[in-house]
Order: sequence, then C-alpha cells, then structure tokens
Amino acid sequence: MQLTVRGTAVRAGLWWRRAWGSDGHERHTALLIGKSTLAATLAWVIAHLLLNAASPAFAPFSAVLIIQVTIYQSLVQALRYVGAVAAGVAVQAALGFLVGTEVLTFALVALVALVIGRWPVLGAQRTQVATAAFFAFSTYASLTGSVEKISALGQIVLLVVIGCVVALAVNFAVLPPMRYRSAEHSIRTLAQALWELLDDIHPALSAGDLDEERTGRWRIRAAQTEDLIAQARAGMSTARESLYYNPRRLLRRHRGRTGFENYGAVLEALERTLYQTGSLIRSLDQWRDSEMSYSFRPFLGSYGAFLGAIAENARLLGNLDEDHLADQAVELCQLAERAQNYRSQVIAQAEHAGLPLTDPARPYGVLVVEATRLMEEFQHTSDVLRRYHDT
Repeated sequence: MQLTVRGTAVRAGLWWRRAWGSDGHERHTALLIGKSTLAATLAWVIAHLLLNAASPAFAPFSAVLIIQVTIYQSLVQALRYVGAVAAGVAVQAALGFLVGTEVLTFALVALVALVIGRWPVLGAQRTQVATAAFFAFSTYASLTGSVEKISALGQIVLLVVIGCVVALAVNFAVLPPMRYRSAEHSIRTLAQALWELLDDIHPALSAGDLDEERTGRWRIRAAQTEDLIAQARAGMSTARESLYYNPRRLLRRHRGRTGFENYGAVLEALERTLYQTGSLIRSLDQWRDSEMSYSFRPFLGSYGAFLGAIAENARLLGNLDEDHLADQAVELCQLAERAQNYRSQVIAQAEHAGLPLTDPARPYGVLVVEATRLMEEFQHTSDVLRRYHDT
C-alpha cells in the first residue's frame, strides 16, 4: 500500500514538473482546470452572494461547461447552451401554464423537449434542452404563485447566461490559448508514424527479405495510421480555431502569424504519403517470391535505398520546430534532392533489368509510380516550408 501511494506521488510530481517546464498537454490541462475553477468561483459569488439566487449552482455549472480549449469553441458552445436551456425552460413554462403540473404534463414536457433536442443546430448541447426542462418542471411544481413561477424560471435562464458570460470573460482574459504548437504536433505525429514504418521497410527491401509475416505486419501498421490522421486533423483544426477572437494575436511576438495554410499543406501531403505508403505495402505483400523470370534483387536494393532517403525526410518532419525552421527547411531541401537521386536510380535499375513495368499482374510498375508520388509529396513539402520560412 505504501509503495502504491509513493508511486502515485512520484507520478503526480512528474506530471506537475512537465506542466511547469514545457508547453505540452500537461500544461494545457492544468491551465484549463485553473480557468474552470476561477470561472466557477466567480459565477458562484455572483449568483449566491450578489443575487441570492434560489438555485445558484446553475451559474458555476454553466461556467465549467463553457470553458473550452479555444475562445471560438467557448463562444459557440455558450450560444448553443443558452439556446438549449432557454428552449427547455420555455417548453416547461408554456405547458405548465396551459396544462398544470400533473404527470401527463411532465410526459408532454419530456416529449417536446426531446424532440427539440434532435435539432442539429444545438450540436453537443442538444441534451441540455431536456435537462433544463426537467429542472424547470421541478422548480415550477414546488412553487404556488404565478409570479413566483415566472420569476424562478427566468432566474434559471439568467444564471445560465451569467455562467456563460463569466466563462467567456475568463477564457478571453486569462491566457487565451494560442495553439501554434498543436499544428506542429499534428505534423510530427504523422511524420513520426511514417518514419517508423519506412525505417522498418527499407532495410528489409535492401536485404530482399519480403516474407509474408513481415509484409502482413506492415499492412496492419499502415491501416492503423487512419486513427492518427483523424487525430492530426483535429489538432490542426484546434490550432486554427485558437486564432479566432484571440486578443493575444495583437501581441508583437504573435504578429504575422495569420494562419496555418502552410502547415496545413504539409499535413495534407503527409496524409497522402501515408496512403501511398499503404498502396506500396500492398504491392509488396502480393510479391511472388517464386518469380525467377527477372533479376529483381538489384531493383529492390535501389528501392530500399530510396525509401531510406524518404525516411530521413520523415524523421526531420517528426522533429519540426518553428523556432529552428530556417535550418530545418534547408536540411529538408537537401534531403529531398538526395531522395530524388535515389528515385532516379530506381527507375534506371528497373529499365536496366528490363522489368515489366506495364504488367498489372506484377508489382514493379506500381512501385515505380509510388516512388514518383512519394518524391513529389516530399518535394512539395520542402518547397512549402522553405516558402513559409522566407515569408
């Protein structure tokens, strides 16, 4: 038991050191928790101490719900949440005054609220229509006078608005997130996955070792990159959203950073490269070891050398850092030129060996085409980053 507690304490200490020392996931999480705590406390003070509300918890609950990773998302969710709560309360108010507080009324409130909750415009806040309606019904049923009922229902909406406004103010004023690093992380994630895959493939090709078990393992790894691509896209989307309505864009060190078009182009190129690598692996997986009609070993050796050069490009992108982009852009161009030479050797070797590049039943033509496509993507990537640095 003591060892478990000590291990937990060590892990917690390491987590907080990472949060303090680097601009990563831990710091973002700690900042989000801190801002949520501040927003909830301010909302509670306003609702409980200043307004003396009957149900003050609505305000801090709303504040915590609305604190999002970016100001843009906070604003969008606030509008949807207020709309959902207002709709739920309005349903209860209308049916309550028309029908009363019987069980049948509750059933009607639930039915109408759940139907409204299917409205796509409300997005992730759709379930709040029914939740607000149920709370409103409970509050409505506990009161007697019509004025008290109207006041109590109006107060629910007011507290929700207060919580949302406080959350937006805190997110706007207290270190509004600028997720430039999220864009870099998205590129790094895909580049790292590509590098690890190619770094496993090219030595096997150079050695002519294409057994079924190994190529099958490559296919599985290539298929798993679909999830990584989805995560990378989400990271890039967050990075773009972090610019919207963000006052930190006015600071000197953030001026000139107007978007992520160049990083987006690199990310798209990496996505295409991963798909092309998957196609290349499928061709290798269908290789006929028994084929003796052609001398393909030198071709495989040249292809392995080419993929090794491409892997070096991916390795560099896996360590992309805007603070060192000048040197990295130059090195990436040099690596692209080196890979281009290896691609020329692949084609020359295929022609020298007389390989049937136009025969769809054999993998040679597909491999040559994929080599050309891979080279085009990495050449495009190096050109984009060079332009990004020059501007």
